[in-house]
Amino acid sequence: MISSTIFPLRCSVRRCDRPLERTNGGLRCAEGHRFDAAREGYFNLTQPQDRRSKSPGDSDDAVLARQSWINRGHMVGLIETLSELLSEHPLDLSCTRRTIDLGCGEGSFGKALFDDCPETFCGIDLSKRAIRLAARQWPDATWVLANADRVLPFADGTAGRLMSLFGRRPVTEIARVLCDDGQCMIAVPGEEDLIELRELVQTVGKRRSRWKAIVDEFADVGFKLQRQATWRHSVELDQPAITDALAMTYRAVRHSQHSRIQSVEQMNVTLHADLMVFQR
Repeated sequence: MISSTIFPLRCSVRRCDRPLERTNGGLRCAEGHRFDAAREGYFNLTQPQDRRSKSPGDSDDAVLARQSWINRGHMVGLIETLSELLSEHPLDLSCTRRTIDLGCGEGSFGKALFDDCPETFCGIDLSKRAIRLAARQWPDATWVLANADRVLPFADGTAGRLMSLFGRRPVTEIARVLCDDGQCMIAVPGEEDLIELRELVQTVGKRRSRWKAIVDEFADVGFKLQRQATWRHSVELDQPAITDALAMTYRAVRHSQHSRIQSVEQMNVTLHADLMVFQR
């Protein structure tokens, strides 16, 4: 089922960039480029160069592991913290209400935070499995299969808010698609995130703080840090949850590392995220 409303998108064909209008069964620009709507309710705006990999984006295993992880409730506290940040930093009255979620995954964060306004929400991801799940879970929002590392399929000043929760951050494109008073919300793993699991898998857990470097990235395109917050939570994981954490964190695990994980039935781990709100 396709939503009756459509978030304003533009053609992703190279050097076209014209607005896309709804047609029977899909979208079309003035140059005649057409994009059919998938049965699940999303629009595929990928181009041939985005499909060089047989499975672009996160692997199916990673997507399903993340969905299972969220369904267990491990992200409830983080969602509450993000909701508080949104309340503390409302959009300027002159700003559009539209929200873009880069690297939206299977859509759980977007639905939890913006369920009351699907007509102004658009999620974009390069994983077909993820975007299918998102469209099924929240059919009233707009979902786009596209490469967020390239030119984003939105006109200048399209959105009032853009968020990237543990996803890509193409800062130049973010600056382009946000309106003058728009804001950007970023979440990245904190230096202690899953540190116990990383110590077990790698035999040494490297602590790496990312948020200060991200502040510098956004400063280069004219954004100032309005708020930095930290979410931290300790949780006990059983074997299935440990397996999911590993699948959504590491693309490949050597046999020796996998054996160490299989021998652990339960373990306490730290969940840690650094959150940032930016504005011009």
